[in-house]
Amino acid sequence: MKNKKHNVGINVKAPDKACNDPKCPFHGGLSVRGQIIEGRVVSDKMKNTVIVEKKRFRYVPKYERYEKRTSRYPVHNPPCINAKIGDMVKIMECRKLSKTVAFTVIEKRE
Repeated sequence: MKNKKHNVGINVKAPDKACNDPKCPFHGGLSVRGQIIEGRVVSDKMKNTVIVEKKRFRYVPKYERYEKRTSRYPVHNPPCINAKIGDMVKIMECRKLSKTVAFTVIEKRE
């Protein structure tokens, strides 16, 4: 476990707090790659994990209208970022951290 910040490879503001989490992309050894998604935290009941919801619209040609769609992602929440319900966050893909978690929070927007 490192105590100094390291560059995650994209232009995001590093958190001010330090943490000892080995699964933190800034202070641990976790590398991030792949998709970058923005969404809102809708649940923070799990330890070090939050549920992030992304809303989008999909066009339905038959009815010539748009429908609302949502995707929910279980995301690792490092202690140095500590996102809560209602926060807008930027998440990024990483290796599988558990059965369902394959993303980590890299920046808190609000």
